[in-house]
Amino acid sequence: MLLENTSAVFKKMSHAAMRAGRRPEDVRLVAVTKTVGIDEIRKAADIGLRVFGENKIQEATEKITNLKFEISNSNIEWHLIGHLQRNKAKYAVRLFELIHSLDSEELAADLNKEAEKAGKVQRVLIQVKLSTEETKSGIPEQDLPLLVKKVTRLENLKLEGLMTIPPFFADPEPARPFFKRLRELRDELEKKGFVLPELSMGMSNDYEVAIQEGATLVRIGTAIFGERRDT
Repeated sequence: MLLENTSAVFKKMSHAAMRAGRRPEDVRLVAVTKTVGIDEIRKAADIGLRVFGENKIQEATEKITNLKFEISNSNIEWHLIGHLQRNKAKYAVRLFELIHSLDSEELAADLNKEAEKAGKVQRVLIQVKLSTEETKSGIPEQDLPLLVKKVTRLENLKLEGLMTIPPFFADPEPARPFFKRLRELRDELEKKGFVLPELSMGMSNDYEVAIQEGATLVRIGTAIFGERRDT
């Protein structure tokens, strides 16, 4: 099932990109492995998946530690896509190539400090809150320009773009305005001279719409691995 599911997702991604006049290769799949076991992740790597996303530091630590010797391919990337608490910044810097969920000046300072200690430049995306849902993390859009300016001044962080999570809709079409708005915010910032190539938006239920609106990273778990198992 894993191979069939993954093939179906890639096919839909390609079609969505082409319908929008985009190149399919400009959209990357982040396979979300929350609650997915190590054996299944190993199989996913075996069939060619190369970017994996985790939500929680503790769960990710076990998986990445166990798999790093088995999956030695240097093209494998681990992304943090869930909310990051400031006291976990040092672990995030050690584990992840790209952090999608930077949402405050304070967290940026912590990540910069830990990246400097680790001797690396940490790649990050800023998570923007575009909905009114209290459960959603992210910086309000009116505060985004100032945070972008401050993050780009930090020597050990590399800001690569923006991320958002819209409300869940059974029909993906109502999510479109949220994706469109994130793209517009990115475009406004690029007109001011910032370089923000990445837009992380779209999940299993709405990634085709997200791609049509400019997503470069789609975070897909259920459509690949099946319904999530609670842990």
